[in-house]
Amino acid sequence: GVAQDYKKAADAYRKGAELGDANAQFSLGTLSLDGQGVKKDQNVAANLFEKAAKSGHAMAQYNLALIYLEGKGRPTDEAKAFEWMQKAAAQNLPAAEYDLGGFYQFGRGVTKDRAKAAEWTGKAAEAGVPEAQVEYGVMLFKGEGVAVDEQRAAKMFRMSAEQGNAVAQNRLARLYANGVAVGPADPVQAAKWHLLAREAGVADFTLDILLAKLTPEQRAAADKAAKDWRDGHLSE
Repeated sequence: GVAQDYKKAADAYRKGAELGDANAQFSLGTLSLDGQGVKKDQNVAANLFEKAAKSGHAMAQYNLALIYLEGKGRPTDEAKAFEWMQKAAAQNLPAAEYDLGGFYQFGRGVTKDRAKAAEWTGKAAEAGVPEAQVEYGVMLFKGEGVAVDEQRAAKMFRMSAEQGNAVAQNRLARLYANGVAVGPADPVQAAKWHLLAREAGVADFTLDILLAKLTPEQRAAADKAAKDWRDGHLSE
């Protein structure tokens, strides 16, 4: 209802932050991090995120974890990054759940633990994070930290593919091409998802060969299915 004015927004957030409001502290920290309406200052942003984080603000905890991880505004400290990421994930913040899975997977700030990595990546996947859905699908197929479940893995790839994740579209295309966990092989569906993935930059020579072997009728059906998917997402 008013013209955008970062300076006035920062002034208002500052007043709230000084009164101890965690949302205002987080918002002012975000503006300070980006230099919008105030001088860009990573140290100030880190201080504000920490104040809000200590009040239990999940997004502030997440941002503070990233600051410690990247060493911007605070010295790099993977153990502290893990500590704050864990607090944010415990509040069901999907981005934090996904990143916490990565901490466990690669042993950043904590001992590597495949089961914990799968657990937290799975939580983020169920919450709808497309990158987590792809990674959790791979874990389910390979049995990494979780029991093998190809049907659930295929479901994860589909959920991510429907959100436009090109890697998931490629993996789903391969499942249809080989008739794995999706019923009998379906070259039209395989071609549809391959076309979409390829447009987004994910190449796959094996699927290119499948595409070349389609009958004219199958290729037309695949092209239409891909177009319908694109049109449906453009209208959202």
